[in-house]
Amino acid sequence: MSQPRQILPGSTYLVSRRSLRRHYLLRPEFFIDNLFIFLLAVLSVKYGIAVHAFCLLSTHEHLVLTDALGKLPDFLRDFHRLTALAMKVFRKWEGSIWDSDQPSIVLLKTPEAIAEKIAYVMANPTAVGAVRYAADWPGLVTTPRNIGKGTWTAKRPSLYFDQESEQWPDQVTLTLTMPPMVEEAFSDPIAVIQQAYEELQGKARREMAEKGRAFMGPARVMKVSPYQRATSWEEIRALNPTFAVGREQHEARKLAIAALKAFRQAYRAALGLWRAGDRTAVFPQGTWWMATFHGAPVADSG
Repeated sequence: MSQPRQILPGSTYLVSRRSLRRHYLLRPEFFIDNLFIFLLAVLSVKYGIAVHAFCLLSTHEHLVLTDALGKLPDFLRDFHRLTALAMKVFRKWEGSIWDSDQPSIVLLKTPEAIAEKIAYVMANPTAVGAVRYAADWPGLVTTPRNIGKGTWTAKRPSLYFDQESEQWPDQVTLTLTMPPMVEEAFSDPIAVIQQAYEELQGKARREMAEKGRAFMGPARVMKVSPYQRATSWEEIRALNPTFAVGREQHEARKLAIAALKAFRQAYRAALGLWRAGDRTAVFPQGTWWMATFHGAPVADSG
């Protein structure tokens, strides 16, 4: 049985998911980029999601977002389902678009962690060896000048979506916001993120040089077939962290571990009572699955 996940309103996350067997199905194209922005804009409003940064590479996505209402599972379900259905029509693809693994969802517990992960998302095109400078990525990627203010406009996709339905607007706009925790913690949050962004790219370029490898470059990125697969080595069953606190945040890490253990222990205790037939068993605050699908009582913030 998988570990329970605590979903608390106001939490900020790094969300990642990759395409099936690392096929280049998300390769930059107008339809793909427009679809991604359209669904982000529509569903973020529907579910109370604030988007801070994103990157859509040919084989995977990264998002940094804040879940104001505690609706993250609903948002991700609809976002990935609708993206897959529309892409299957566009790519003429049979079967799954997304990898069978669940999305990686990392709770960002501190301002340092949020700033680091925003920089990580922005630098990812360079970190994976796609382009020498992340801003040269020919698809969708946040850059430092977009932090807290960048806007993207998308039209309703021409395929899959009902052109007469009122739930799908003709045109939508997505605006990035600055995470409140970051804005409050740093006197110049953009400078903090910019520095980490440049350091990550510099590190990636040095590692590529040491290995004697060349960056793919924007032109090759656009020419690769979406039906091919990435062949670079990738660690199997790598650790998928539950939370991040940022570098050198030792006390925050201790507190985060303690909080996670307390939630899981309380959840397991309530689940044991529930399975024994006690429908008055109260689950800890942030319980989502049992509350949503079984109507289980959940403790309030007090």
